[in-house]
Amino acid sequence: MTVSYNPPFSHIYAEKGILNHPRTRQILAHFPYAKVVPIAHYKDVFNRPRQDISLQEKAKSLILAAQTGSLLFPGAPVCQSFGEEYFYYSSCILGCFFNCEYCFLKGMYPSAYPVIFVNLEDYFRAIEDLLKEHPVYLCVSYDTDLLAAEALTGYVREWAAFTAVHPGLRIEIRTKSAPAGLWQDYPPHPDVIFAFTLSPQAVIEQFEHGTPSLEKRLESAAAALAAGHPVRLCFDPILYFPDWEKHYADMAALVREKIPLPLIRDISIGSFRISQDFLKKMRRAMPDSPVVQFPYVNEDGYYSYGKELSGRLENFVEKQFTDLLAPERIFRWR
Repeated sequence: MTVSYNPPFSHIYAEKGILNHPRTRQILAHFPYAKVVPIAHYKDVFNRPRQDISLQEKAKSLILAAQTGSLLFPGAPVCQSFGEEYFYYSSCILGCFFNCEYCFLKGMYPSAYPVIFVNLEDYFRAIEDLLKEHPVYLCVSYDTDLLAAEALTGYVREWAAFTAVHPGLRIEIRTKSAPAGLWQDYPPHPDVIFAFTLSPQAVIEQFEHGTPSLEKRLESAAAALAAGHPVRLCFDPILYFPDWEKHYADMAALVREKIPLPLIRDISIGSFRISQDFLKKMRRAMPDSPVVQFPYVNEDGYYSYGKELSGRLENFVEKQFTDLLAPERIFRWR
């Protein structure tokens, strides 16, 4: 039986209150043939019951909305703070344009449809209020891949420009994307950090569906460095799978070949870990995924490989780079 799906974003749900917002019009202009469905509130679509995320991944729709209430949140325990005292994250997009099987978003959100919040100016006002109290280290790309959506939203450019004129603010933009021609268009700034998540090619092919290859990511990271941008390399999450040592050694060799490591800001290392509630939902949704169904160890409400195996994984990856990077430039999740 042949099964056909709608093309991506053939349907776009938009809250009635933001239909005429300039960013809404800008985004809709990319999809002249999409059916635009006015809705009262994004949660009417995003949070409705009995959604099948696996099917939605095959034919994604898009949701445009305005976020209200809290816009900034303290950094989560499973995320690295990089020694920053005032560590926060913010989500101007919910959900990702890629499809990584192990991603915590699959357990956190009930829908695979990305939600783009067009009221970015409200996020900026919230940050300005917080900056009156203390400096802010803000991760703006944990609940999505902001750079992957840049051609659609231009949000990376807006975040970078905002950060450049607000002393005390430092942002991290984490990504698995590999833009080729953008780096010269962004004026580099020491407080705008581009963090590239890197995985062995075997992991990318099996679990990180729709993402660029390792080589493409490294080419993009090298181009960002050459343009003067602060670059962080993230080996997180490290996964345990057959022949993992060989695959991670091969990955490290390619990193050392393609990236002038003394020029990067730092690296991040962490093995797979996830909230027990998120993993429970993911296991129901993906019964055939080996990375989701692995018999992890539950410690204090979080699943991981356990201290011994997690330590082996992280120690192995760290040792690939200790000859080129000082200890204070290698961050491990604790």
